[in-house]
Amino acid sequence: MEHEYKEFQEYDPPVLYTGMKRMTDVYIPMRDGCQLCADINLPDGEGPFPTIVSFGQHNKDLLDADYNESMPAQPSWSHFWFGNIESGDTKYMVSRGYVHVLIQARGAGKSGEGNPMMASFDHYDAIKWIAEQDCCDGNVGMCGLSNFGVNQLMAAQAQPPHLKAIFPQDPGWCYGMFREMNLGGVINTLMYHLGPMSVDHAAVQAPGELPPELDMAWKAAMNNPDYQMYRNLYNILTMKGQLQPMMFYTMLNPYDTDDAYEIGVKKASNIKIPGYLGSGQYAIDYHFHWQGAQDWYKEIQGVPKKLMLTGPAHRARPFQERGMHKEMLKWYDYWLKGIDTGIMEEAPVRYWVTGSNEWRSASNWPVPETEWTPLYFDSWERLRTEKIDPYAWDGADVPDAFVQTPPTITNKIEKVRYCTDPLPEDVTIAGPISAKFWASIDSDDTNFFVVLKDLGPDCTDRTGRKGEREIPELPEKYLTKGMLKASMRELDEEKSTPYKPWHKLTREAQKPVVPGEINEYNVEVMSVCHTFKAGHRICVEISCLDLPDGACCVCDTEYIPYHVCRNETVLHKIYRDGEHPSHILLPVIPNK
Repeated sequence: MEHEYKEFQEYDPPVLYTGMKRMTDVYIPMRDGCQLCADINLPDGEGPFPTIVSFGQHNKDLLDADYNESMPAQPSWSHFWFGNIESGDTKYMVSRGYVHVLIQARGAGKSGEGNPMMASFDHYDAIKWIAEQDCCDGNVGMCGLSNFGVNQLMAAQAQPPHLKAIFPQDPGWCYGMFREMNLGGVINTLMYHLGPMSVDHAAVQAPGELPPELDMAWKAAMNNPDYQMYRNLYNILTMKGQLQPMMFYTMLNPYDTDDAYEIGVKKASNIKIPGYLGSGQYAIDYHFHWQGAQDWYKEIQGVPKKLMLTGPAHRARPFQERGMHKEMLKWYDYWLKGIDTGIMEEAPVRYWVTGSNEWRSASNWPVPETEWTPLYFDSWERLRTEKIDPYAWDGADVPDAFVQTPPTITNKIEKVRYCTDPLPEDVTIAGPISAKFWASIDSDDTNFFVVLKDLGPDCTDRTGRKGEREIPELPEKYLTKGMLKASMRELDEEKSTPYKPWHKLTREAQKPVVPGEINEYNVEVMSVCHTFKAGHRICVEISCLDLPDGACCVCDTEYIPYHVCRNETVLHKIYRDGEHPSHILLPVIPNK
């Protein structure tokens, strides 16, 4: 570490007020005449008080204190984890001496009409209005996760003078929605999944007649055999986006913009107040929360900032888990009440390591002490530490291969895998990962999925004896994954780093694959924090299909893959020799 930080100390603010007053359906005027509907909850005592705002599109009537009690926080393994209460525990905050204001964005619920993502001044006007009320002492913070996290970052960019700090959890879209939602240009169906389950009350309007350029894109999408395979998605197209417009426009224009990075940097540069960001490894499956928290942390500069990355089971939804609320008030007692809670003397980054099941701290993210360690693909499903010598016999053999048929006729995911020998000692990784490999296909496009797993324990040796010839079926733990659409392989070399390749993902950059041609593919694999215990194996799997397994927080029979895949049979060959040093780059950190 750059310097010594104090050990983390749990903060447990005392109960200051046992009663709560409520004002429901209060209308806050915006400068254009639109009114936002809000609930104001305040301590039953003499004010004024610092105020915490939860601003979002979700139905505020499902976010109030009473419903919060009827729907307890759900751990990540619960079928009800995908809960709707993401705005924070009102009674907890009020009892500790804060006003909690729930505001519903325009275009949703009881608020006025409009597009919540285009009203640039709503956050400024709402926070200014709140700060001027008798119950508020002029110090305002914000809380909540997902949509409520994104709105905190939008509010901070507007720079309302009374907004003193933010606590965005599970935010997304630092570099825009397309890139973080559709990692590597592979279309994510999450927006479809969210449609039937969402508590958004946004107005839905038929697009009517599409402009000429969109009409052409619509006709092309209607003729896309990959879309035709997904009956539910295809129906969105046939209805011209009257339902689920976000999914509709993504299918019509599955590309990023040239200036996505520059826009992200500019947005972050407008944030002039302290921010405490966070997400959890549960969010790896749907990308943007996990990616967004880290991207925002990287780009926000020149102000105090912190980052907390929890494990797959540390974040309960609704946003009610006591440890998170304690940490939030540790933050706000310092920034809004002026209490020395010790939070700024602790390391800026705190992350949970699965496997060893421990919290660790760092001065930055990625961890400055990281040893970027390549593991090379080898024959016989092996991962090796040494790069293959172009002039040696090893690696001078045929490529590995798999053939994937469409999910219309199979549930089996074909793949190739590479594994280390059983590890002689613990290996801990924490941070972003990348995979570089060379491959050919017999089609003009495919999706590549790279999955990192922990296999073990395994103490056997492989020999020619019966029963020892193959790696046995071992208990496995899925850790993280990355993906890349083969035609979107072009890199922006200036923006790329060895551990985070930046693909252009624009229409202009798309290059259909020449069948049989060997191409280099650089896949961004999402960060993970994990200890591979001694005796376990590090495993990398490459496939081109991603089928439901329950990770989208609904069930394991969702009847639609998580990503749009090919509606044809494709042969994939993975090359791993001296001329094609295919490998995965791991962020190894020193063991304690």
